[in-house]
Amino acid sequence: MKIVIIHGQSHKGSTYHIARNLADKIGGEITEFFLPRDFGEFCLGCTNCFVDSEKKCPHYESLSPITQAMDAADVIILASPVYVYHATGAMKVFLDHYGYRWMVHSPEGSMFRKQGVCIATAAGAGVKSTLKDMADSLFFWGVARIYQYGLGVAATDWDGVSAKKKAAIDKKTTAIAKKIASRNGKVNPGLKTKGMFYIMRMMQKNGWNSRDVEYWKEQGWIEKNRPWKL
Repeated sequence: MKIVIIHGQSHKGSTYHIARNLADKIGGEITEFFLPRDFGEFCLGCTNCFVDSEKKCPHYESLSPITQAMDAADVIILASPVYVYHATGAMKVFLDHYGYRWMVHSPEGSMFRKQGVCIATAAGAGVKSTLKDMADSLFFWGVARIYQYGLGVAATDWDGVSAKKKAAIDKKTTAIAKKIASRNGKVNPGLKTKGMFYIMRMMQKNGWNSRDVEYWKEQGWIEKNRPWKL
């Protein structure tokens, strides 16, 4: 199994340790990226990815290693500590670059056969909204199964997390890892994801963006092909 972890920070705090712990339990080939170390460019709003091609994005080349790793992965883990009740700016900057991949535009077909995990920690509150920041992108990319785990660790670093909380983390990550492993190779999108896909499919039949319409036709999704079926 191939796993890619996108860390929304460059330091190795509580969020990092939970994400890495989960990946190790799932097992397989693990690739990690740290933001903004490995990518930190702001989206310029040029709309090239929407109306022409993502290859026309000024940051296409620097983002490509992460894009290729996600496309090759079976599991995508997005991990971010809570910064003012939301995901880090580095994580948001990263996700902004994949707006063209949302189902309303030109989603990557392999996403519908992947599993994704969102992980967030906070010293106090804010994990719910932070998880949503990341889960929204996974859902609209078409990721078939999405798991979320957020926790107020009451600490500012991993060493400060209590033994009791670490035991709870160990139990939870073990449970998530087992679910992911049991579905590997046979994951199928749920009704909500498929429902969104069919709504977008109807829109693309008479779409307003020629680039998106052509893309959906090329994939055969306007006809009988479906991205979750090889």
